[in-house]
Amino acid sequence: MMQHSRSEALPLPETSTRDRMAIFFALSLVLLLASLDQTIVATALPTIVREIGGLSHLTWIVTAYLLATTVVVPVYGKLGDLFGRRLVLQAAVIIFLVGSALCGIAQNLPELIAFRILQGLGGGGLIVTSVAVVGDIVPPRERGKYQGFVGGIFGLSTVLGPLIGGYTVDNFSWRWIFLINLPFGILALFVINRTFRPHLQKSNIYIDYAGAVLLGTALSMLVLITSFGAVLVEEAPVSLFAFSLLGVVSLASFIYVETKAIDPLLPLSLFKNRTFVIAASIGLIVGLALFGSITLLPLYFQIVKGLDPTSAGWHLTPMMLGVFTSSIVSGQIIARIGRYKIFPVMGTGIMTIALLALSRITIETTPFTASIYMLVLGLGLGMVMQILVMAVQNAVDFEQLGVATSGVTLFRSIGGCVGVAMFGAIFAFVLQREIMASAPELSAALTNPDAVAALSGEMKSAYDNFFIGALHPVFRTATLLALAAFLLSFAIEEVPLRSSITREPSSDPLLMPRDATSLDELERIVERITARENRWRVYQTAASRLGIELEPDELWLLARLGERGGQAEKEELRGKLGPKEMRPPHLFGRLEAAGMAREAGSLIELTDKGGSIYERLLRQREADLAHMLHDWDRNEHPEVVAMMKKMANSFASSPPVPPAFAISSSTAH
Repeated sequence: MMQHSRSEALPLPETSTRDRMAIFFALSLVLLLASLDQTIVATALPTIVREIGGLSHLTWIVTAYLLATTVVVPVYGKLGDLFGRRLVLQAAVIIFLVGSALCGIAQNLPELIAFRILQGLGGGGLIVTSVAVVGDIVPPRERGKYQGFVGGIFGLSTVLGPLIGGYTVDNFSWRWIFLINLPFGILALFVINRTFRPHLQKSNIYIDYAGAVLLGTALSMLVLITSFGAVLVEEAPVSLFAFSLLGVVSLASFIYVETKAIDPLLPLSLFKNRTFVIAASIGLIVGLALFGSITLLPLYFQIVKGLDPTSAGWHLTPMMLGVFTSSIVSGQIIARIGRYKIFPVMGTGIMTIALLALSRITIETTPFTASIYMLVLGLGLGMVMQILVMAVQNAVDFEQLGVATSGVTLFRSIGGCVGVAMFGAIFAFVLQREIMASAPELSAALTNPDAVAALSGEMKSAYDNFFIGALHPVFRTATLLALAAFLLSFAIEEVPLRSSITREPSSDPLLMPRDATSLDELERIVERITARENRWRVYQTAASRLGIELEPDELWLLARLGERGGQAEKEELRGKLGPKEMRPPHLFGRLEAAGMAREAGSLIELTDKGGSIYERLLRQREADLAHMLHDWDRNEHPEVVAMMKKMANSFASSPPVPPAFAISSSTAH
């Protein structure tokens, strides 16, 4: 654990709308590149190993990147707080681009794996820093919309990865999967350098370097043993013992370090919370199922069904369609009924059924049928992750809100690393065992992709049967794990949602990895609740509770007048309403017609009736704030109250808009 102090604080600079859009474009671009690289190689794996070899360990091309991003995510957030997010973001982009360039010129599998690790060290920083930068450049009243878009990019790229990878391999070369990052990344770096001027805040920051190194070592040993254990036990048992010992010692040391760290990477006290333990366990299984399926099914589509890489990518899209559909629908239902436990139960149950179906595919199974199974799997996955995070946020104290949220996503990421390695190892072991026992004449196909491509007739049919037979234990194992998650989900304790926990559907169903403080996480939650279109409903509810017949934009104007002592210049208020074509029609006239305000030359002022309504609105606001924060002692957490007041001021600076109008106006822009 190391403590760093900043001796200087700089005021937050104003970011112009033009610069903000330029920075957001650059952030979206680098985030898309980094998140695409989690899955973009899935459909390219057969082509890659055909050129550089390494058929039996091809899943490491995926595992290396996932492992590197998982390990660095918890560190990047604090590095951004310490050195400023612009410097950290630029460093992450450069590391990512160097790794991408080296991947594009790799000559063998060990080189490609090493360069993928380097690429992941940068990619992890891009993923976790992007959301934090949005918080630096976007006012709170607009932040929910921007962060929702960022989350949508992350989720969408998970399925676009295999599709874009397939198209690139079919029309160019697999090397362009990595090299295409260079021009776009350089453009983003230039934009960030020219337009992004972040601020620093005076504070003491503790970075758990020891915890990060030990966790990374333990995970690396777990992945190595999972991948090569069957080979090492016969050919190098001493190496297997050494890897196992190093993994155990690293894990034990990590646990010890976390008990002593001032700001631990993963506080062990979280594991006393039953909801967190259950959510982390289910999240781990979701990661196993998601990334294991995305990695191995493209091989089935290409080798057994004879599809080209682009077509194989298309057949994976139903899974993400299912994820987004069920995520949105379940979020909307929770918003109405306020109950959430049923969704992880249903989601894990549907996952189990889908994985069981995939474990029964045969050589006669059509690609369309397999895609239907993937759709069902996606429907299950979409009901799980965001609901688990909601349950955890609802169950932990404020001090652990940030680390508990990032902890659940960390276990999902760990599941992805281990899942790709474990399922790849099971597949390779079973395929080799069956071929060597039943058809040793096909042994060349185990290490030489060209030998697979040269098979025909009965030999190809036999190899396809062996290939499918090797997939069966993979998906059976996944089915058992999903069944365990299904049983675990019944143990989730459903308690009424806190007022400060959002029930709105998320545009980030797979949940981006993140490393945020509890205050940052609470701010993100409130931003989603009070997004511009949601504020229309907030004001609508406030008017109903006050028993007055005012539209939400009219109540907003009344509140602004009250804040200014009961009167204000019309021109000043018009400036708050935005461009003329975006302003609510006849707003001043409507408030006057309701008897709440009157003109006084260039001023507009509240009437006695309007002033009385404003006093009642103030009392209601104070009661609402107290209710939202009733779970957390306001004396113990004055920073929470300060944050809420700051955000309230930001939200008040622009009028609410009807949801339909918000959608159409954002589309127009």
